[in-house]
Amino acid sequence: MHSLTLNSDNRAEIAAALAGDRWIVACLCAAWCGTCASYRATFDEVASRHPDKFFVWIDIEDHADIVGDLDVENFPTLLIQHHELVAFFGTMLPDAGLAHRLVLAQSEQSDAELAELARNSEERRRWQADCNLRTLMRNAQA
Repeated sequence: MHSLTLNSDNRAEIAAALAGDRWIVACLCAAWCGTCASYRATFDEVASRHPDKFFVWIDIEDHADIVGDLDVENFPTLLIQHHELVAFFGTMLPDAGLAHRLVLAQSEQSDAELAELARNSEERRRWQADCNLRTLMRNAQA
């Protein structure tokens, strides 16, 4: 399965997928960003290598009601999450091999290991509080 693009017609479908057990890999981008446009095919390629995970493409300007408060410093930015634990949030070089290895490395960790990493890192504690895509989507739908 390739990635889905969040749009006004599939918000309920995306919210339901985010609430499931699968790992979430979100690419946060902007329509005007040339790097993002060229990265889309790479993101889909990585998604095809991880059919057990849910890949979603989110334009941060079109969906500011969901992700507008996230501190996206550069594009593309990846958000990787399992259940309520944000495993990664940061800018990603537009390289399929690197993204694939990042997704593998994060998904090999258990929830207990991710929780331990979050407890021991100020940056990761902020990710839990600010970047939880499930929470952001629930709040936008409320």
